[in-house]
Amino acid sequence: MKVRVAWFLSSLMLLCAVLPARAHEVFPSIADFSVEDGYLTLIIEGNLESFAAGIDLNGLTNTNDTPEAGSYDSLRAMNPETFAAAFTLYYAQMSGQITLRAGDVALVPELIALSIPPVGDVEVLRSSIMTLRAALPRNATEVQIGWDARYGALVLRQHGPDAPYDGYLDNGALSPPIPIGGGGQVGLWQTFANYIPVGFDHILPKGLDHILFVLGLFFLAMGLRALLWQISAFTLAHTITLALAAGGIVQIPGSIVEPLIAASIVYVAVENIWAQGLSRWRPVVVFCFGLLHGLGFASVLGEFGLPEGAFMPALIGFNIGVELGQLAVICGAFALVGYWFGKKPWYRRVIAVPASAGIAVVGVFWVVQRVFF
Repeated sequence: MKVRVAWFLSSLMLLCAVLPARAHEVFPSIADFSVEDGYLTLIIEGNLESFAAGIDLNGLTNTNDTPEAGSYDSLRAMNPETFAAAFTLYYAQMSGQITLRAGDVALVPELIALSIPPVGDVEVLRSSIMTLRAALPRNATEVQIGWDARYGALVLRQHGPDAPYDGYLDNGALSPPIPIGGGGQVGLWQTFANYIPVGFDHILPKGLDHILFVLGLFFLAMGLRALLWQISAFTLAHTITLALAAGGIVQIPGSIVEPLIAASIVYVAVENIWAQGLSRWRPVVVFCFGLLHGLGFASVLGEFGLPEGAFMPALIGFNIGVELGQLAVICGAFALVGYWFGKKPWYRRVIAVPASAGIAVVGVFWVVQRVFF
């Protein structure tokens, strides 16, 4: 009975990680705003199809998990002209869920332009741009910007003045009052704190490939010392390449990095099946794979960039968030499986090897998918 329970828990862990792998990912929207000639202009780049489909993005990791998934896919298959017409009609509803304020005055955002890319691979997110404009009161000195939580996270960046505001708004948060003339730049400590949850979110729940890699490390050796060697090597490596890539020093296309990350998952999982324990070369191999995963982390930061005036605090905060996410994965695996069954004589045969085989199968699928599709 205990063996069956152990197998069920390990399978459940793997299943939870694998099922969403084919889903449509959710990314934050990016809003660049400026003030000129008495108007506030807001240029928002994001997944406009998810808005028009009525999907609630708050806390969502993939759009396939919603009742509106069919409508969303239909919108993504529309040509630019057809979708622009459909979104323009939807914007009449959306405009009431966008908050623009100048002091105590509520501003009315007008949709003045749409830029919709041509239909390409419908399995790849199509990022479109909408431009909003609102007239400012004559003596306005500051503005506040936000939108309903259903539209997901919003990266907000000010352009024009010195010391511009740069923030990450989540869960329907409203920005603080932002001086139009500049000076609203977030402090270094606040920037550091703001980017920790961004890094954590990239592991849990969105970093499925990184989760499987960490689970691969866990299933070979659960001992603290063995895990410490592997996680330390992985952390050091991805910190190096994350910093180099985020700083623009190293640039490798995602078409190369992503298949290699999937291949690293396969390698670790297959080694778990054949190895009887942690070899002295395992930390070296994990270090090399960590370099690849760091480039993958950097691609997330590339989606919305890092604030120019607080590059290092944001980078460090993001990296710490990633580490906390990885530790949460390991702690969760230990609590579900390791604590109860890790010392059983049948642990490797019943749990570690089958789970590693499942991870390897998923990794192979991702390699094929990322190379050929």
